[in-house]
Amino acid sequence: MLVPDFPFPYGEFLAHPAGLGSVPADRHGTEVAVVGGGLAGMVAAHELMRLGLRPVVYEADRIGGRMRSLRFAGPDTPVVDLGAMRFPVSARAFYHYVDLLGLATEPFPNPLDEDTPSTVIELAGDRHYARTLADLPPLFRNVDRAWRRCLDDEALFSHIQHAIVHRDLDEIKRLWNTLVPKLDDESFYGFISGSAAFAKVPYRYREIFGQVGFGTGGWDTDFPSSILEVLRVVCTAADARQRRILPGAIALPEGIWGRAPERLVHWPKGTSLSTLHGAVPRPGVTAIRRGEGGTVVIRDRVGQERAYPAAIVTCQTWLLSAQIDCAEELFSHQLWMAIERSHYNQSSKTFVMVDRPFWRDVDPVSGEHLMSMTLTDRLTRGTYLFDDGPDRPASICLSYTWNDDALKWLSLSAHERVRLMLHSLGKIYPGVDIASHIRGEPITVSWEYDPNFMGAFRNNLPGHYRYQRRLFTHFMQADMEPRHRGIFLAGDDISFTPGYAEGAVTTALNAVWGVQRLLGGRSDPANPGPGDRFDRLQPLDLDRR
Repeated sequence: MLVPDFPFPYGEFLAHPAGLGSVPADRHGTEVAVVGGGLAGMVAAHELMRLGLRPVVYEADRIGGRMRSLRFAGPDTPVVDLGAMRFPVSARAFYHYVDLLGLATEPFPNPLDEDTPSTVIELAGDRHYARTLADLPPLFRNVDRAWRRCLDDEALFSHIQHAIVHRDLDEIKRLWNTLVPKLDDESFYGFISGSAAFAKVPYRYREIFGQVGFGTGGWDTDFPSSILEVLRVVCTAADARQRRILPGAIALPEGIWGRAPERLVHWPKGTSLSTLHGAVPRPGVTAIRRGEGGTVVIRDRVGQERAYPAAIVTCQTWLLSAQIDCAEELFSHQLWMAIERSHYNQSSKTFVMVDRPFWRDVDPVSGEHLMSMTLTDRLTRGTYLFDDGPDRPASICLSYTWNDDALKWLSLSAHERVRLMLHSLGKIYPGVDIASHIRGEPITVSWEYDPNFMGAFRNNLPGHYRYQRRLFTHFMQADMEPRHRGIFLAGDDISFTPGYAEGAVTTALNAVWGVQRLLGGRSDPANPGPGDRFDRLQPLDLDRR
């Protein structure tokens, strides 16, 4: 995912034999606070430890953050992912750690993917069964062509993708920098409705596009977002060739927590984040302030305060004003504005366990699978099917919804959600008794209801590019006032690809580079880090145009 705003090749940076650099020997063992034990926190802590520093991780709930996986009650039951669950193969920095741990993956069953047995699209009461896009009525293929034409005509899509594929960093920047000022104020819906490709066709095209979408499903709940957010997704192929982690997404942050790296500076062989912490991170953070000598003081939930020369904060930024007593002077007023103006998406999922993957049974009359990956305009919106073998318990994500659709479920109990979801699916599959296959209790989540997250992930609205740039570039602190230095933001919500684990990894690496530089270290000359190449690759600064 060579993100066009800052196309630094993080995958190559991680894979380089020279490593990420060093810090002076007299800094070895120096404690650095890491607030949050999600993927960004784990990557940051892991790389700090490898440099010879001592990360101190604070976590309010459990290791993993929104890479949260749960197992149904009982032996040999499926694992379901409540947060991050599908990861594009273009996310090379993310897969660096997946491969490091040897985690097994398989294709994610997205609509119409070649590894998805079948897909059903049901809109306005009309039901369409398909194994590929070619099986759908011509109207759907026309909508797909209109979207692709819209991307090429209005957003230089083919040219940007060509530059990304060929790793032409200067050309990526040149092309993207022409789009940012043109499209920063444009919404996703405004972009497609104002395009020649969609302006010349009936409104039904826009309606179908919103409900069925591209790659991973319908996108109409995202129509108010900045079109730049969507273009980053399609340009970096984040919506294509996605995979799931078979032991559950949480296996990645938990694996990093327990892994003893082969190459370590300062620490004895066998050291891991877990051993440095006595197997358990410190409690969640309640306050952050400036201490003596410019240190960053962290107070945890049991009232303990510790001062650090540097801190990496990976929690969602809203928490810095709503849940954590964060001293105002730690950040500039411009950065606080960016934090407060961030927009977070709502998201809801509900899973049930079933006795077996019955949906693979074929109806002898129609020749169709009894049930399919389902996109609909009903309450459920997206239904996904997961199985680990023909004779093993399986799981169904009855409903995966966003924003307004997710809010419809917020006040309902898990059982009431399941009842309504089965009612909707019963209209699509009237001859299939889904309920007879369900075993045990459902598992559900509404991320906006969780006080440790307050939403699924940030997603910019039109006009928010300047805020996004401030958040992402926060790791470059040489020109900041001293009172603003030493605390570094990380996490997918400050990245240019919110909601993708790749953004958590890359911003964590940015923050590690910032800490390294603050403590007198540097990258290896043979493998310059993100800050070393910032001047050439930096995101366009609209305020200086």
